[in-house]
Amino acid sequence: MDRTFRPRSRRITPLVALTAAALLLSAGCSSGSGGKKAEESAGGGTAGKANTPRMTVALVTHQPPGDTFWDIVRKGAEAAAAKDNIRLVYSNSPNAGDQANLVQNAVDQKVDGIAVTLAKPGAMKAVVGRSTSAGIPVVGLNSGLSDWKKLGLMEFFGQDETVAGEALGKRLNAEGAKKAVCVIQEQGNVGLTQRCDGVKKTFGGTTENLYVNGTDMPSVKSTITAKLKRDSAIDYVVALGAPYALTAVQSVSDAGSKAKIATFDLNKDLTGAIDKGTIQFAVDQQPYLQGYLAIDSLWLYKNNGNYSGGGEQPVLTGPAFVDKGNVGTVAGFAAKGTR
Repeated sequence: MDRTFRPRSRRITPLVALTAAALLLSAGCSSGSGGKKAEESAGGGTAGKANTPRMTVALVTHQPPGDTFWDIVRKGAEAAAAKDNIRLVYSNSPNAGDQANLVQNAVDQKVDGIAVTLAKPGAMKAVVGRSTSAGIPVVGLNSGLSDWKKLGLMEFFGQDETVAGEALGKRLNAEGAKKAVCVIQEQGNVGLTQRCDGVKKTFGGTTENLYVNGTDMPSVKSTITAKLKRDSAIDYVVALGAPYALTAVQSVSDAGSKAKIATFDLNKDLTGAIDKGTIQFAVDQQPYLQGYLAIDSLWLYKNNGNYSGGGEQPVLTGPAFVDKGNVGTVAGFAAKGTR
């Protein structure tokens, strides 16, 4: 790999050296639904596998415990790694400081590339600068569309969360909604805030944000239930992830509310709820594609010198609506973990 790679933005000098929490090869939390090891060599068959020299790539996300969305991201990343003869090392933490330490561990291990989420970009700025200064190419996925170029990343794969929120707000208008509550499961996550801000911008009714502790689902349920009991005028609950939308279904029932539910993001259980009508629609950003493209892009850079989007524009993977009209088509892919 060309170790002369430098970010296009101004080089960043770290103010404080981060202390490694653990070696990258043993770092990271388990997936919420599978209990997978943080380190995992990509599996899969050998058909179509690249014969280029083996690479090691670190994927470092802000995945919180129990959020199955990230299993789909990881599955896409593993598929790309299997195809490209890449040893994929996955680690995660919802704590921004810990996530930065995990990126530093990857730098210390001299990996060939890093894919990272930027849910809290300010906390990642210094360590991303150290990564690129060390000649390790860094790409972003999922969170950080507004900041990836500022931080000097090569490429970004995800959706514009503001645009996605605006699309959902317009959909609420078409549904005849009058009052919505937008449930945010992680304070300080810029992508989640942008979603709710986007909804507010285009929605003709009134909306307010409701903060919940996304790592404690019983608490999420009770907080939404209490809100619906206090305000019977709420006719739509907007969740920002599939597990929280499914929990909101229980909250609506417990509160005796007539509110409907819309959400961002999919999983196989969520498509079933759309089919049954307990959830009206979802905004899909294709997390499998985000993981796949991020890892594949690092192989393409090392072996072909390619930049998706020319290094100037993000590669958008959403938004797309999934509702009663098309859920039958999407559900089969969601069951396989690719949507």
